[in-house]
Amino acid sequence: MMSDVESQLLAELGNCQSIDDSAEYAATHDLRHHQLAGVIKSLLAAGLVEGQEQRHASYALTQEGTSYLESGSPEAQVFAATPIEGIPQAELLQKLGLVGKVGIGQAMKLQWIMLDKTGGQPVAKRKVAEIADGVQKILQSIASGNTEGIAKQEADGLKKRKLIIPETRMSYKLTKGPKFALQRKRAATDLTHDMLQSGSWQDQEFKAYNFNALGLPPTGGYLHPLLKVRSQFRKIFVAMGFQEMMTNAYVENSFWNFDALFQPQQHPARDAHDTFFLTNPASTPAERLPQQYLQRVKATHEQGGYGSIGYGYSWKVAEAEKNLLRTHTTAVSSRMLYKLAQEGFKPAKYFSIDRVFRNEAVDRTHLAEFHQIEGVVCDKGLTLRDLIGTLKMFFDRLGLKKLRFKPAYNPYTEPSMEIFSYSDELGKWMEVGNSGMFRPEMLRPMGLPEDVSVIAWGLSLERPTMILYGIDNIRDLFGHKVSLNLIRKNPLCRLGL
Repeated sequence: MMSDVESQLLAELGNCQSIDDSAEYAATHDLRHHQLAGVIKSLLAAGLVEGQEQRHASYALTQEGTSYLESGSPEAQVFAATPIEGIPQAELLQKLGLVGKVGIGQAMKLQWIMLDKTGGQPVAKRKVAEIADGVQKILQSIASGNTEGIAKQEADGLKKRKLIIPETRMSYKLTKGPKFALQRKRAATDLTHDMLQSGSWQDQEFKAYNFNALGLPPTGGYLHPLLKVRSQFRKIFVAMGFQEMMTNAYVENSFWNFDALFQPQQHPARDAHDTFFLTNPASTPAERLPQQYLQRVKATHEQGGYGSIGYGYSWKVAEAEKNLLRTHTTAVSSRMLYKLAQEGFKPAKYFSIDRVFRNEAVDRTHLAEFHQIEGVVCDKGLTLRDLIGTLKMFFDRLGLKKLRFKPAYNPYTEPSMEIFSYSDELGKWMEVGNSGMFRPEMLRPMGLPEDVSVIAWGLSLERPTMILYGIDNIRDLFGHKVSLNLIRKNPLCRLGL
């Protein structure tokens, strides 16, 4: 363990005041010097020791030099293979191979053997009775780490023969540092709540900040699956000539969210069990609403008009003033249609994709907030046939080509239809949205001409996203429990392919 090596090194310094050569210390204590060097650098950074680098010229064996450690140098092998009576050179070379070719020249240079050519064929013969293999001894000394007794001339000769290579060995001379201690006191990297409460931070040593250190390179951002699918829906709407509505106001008042849509004030959807009402500010003064329009809405609710008998109740301004988190983006549509009527009617196509809020129990298919997609077409003479045709065109671009429609009820549309599409993947029909034609009781008080009709439809953004990405629980798609891995690795989205 490196901690044991560190403690042992500090204890050694405490006893002898200095360590002259860390390499010798490593050899004495059966350690690898590169491991000890890591401990020394850590102690130097902490100020526990002071060190002076020492460079030592040394040598290392090449692969060829290592091969001669046991068998001896080529010249010694040649001498050993040459008997007293001699041996033909060809036979000697065949016996020793490449070593013989190198060794014969070196042995002759050292006057250990000679080549007798008097008989025609060269014969290797000994010139001395015995030899000392100095090359082997030097190689063995280098292998054991003892290079001090090697003469420069001898080392140069072995380098020329490529048996050794020079190397520089690093070591340290160590003395006690300004913060020397027999045991390292770890510096804290964070100022914690417990330190502040106990006051221990006053005596705690903290690690210094390195302001020149480079941080991790920032990675690119990742698009949430909802953003990818939303982008595809937006492209479809724009391609169909729709204009996006401004949907940045999450807080709405009850007048635009309910009353302007001809939704009665006693409707269950306006109960606190279904809607998030604000407590501060709890209401928007009625004086800030269009007064003439407000009176027309009030009269329509109470007495009817435009072919309707109304709801026949006493409409209260205080109820219309209540602030809430919008329950649908149709509140934005009501504002846009009123503005269109005041500026002078002209055909228009609007869409919105944004967040809405419902006071619902959270489960695997429902959240208290979700995204609503809404399309609105306003023109003269529109009929149910136009609504069905527009829906087929819209959902065809989503890749949903099999549609069915079922009659439904909405307070502000008549007729109303639920939209179903057949899923080949699931093998069944499933509901994909709601639609209808805005009632005259909603449109005429705004000031829109009597021959103007408005068709509209809406669906959630979460449901198609869950189907596309194979997500079974809506809480795995949206909210604080979403896996960051899903955000990083979710595939591209292409609708209608």
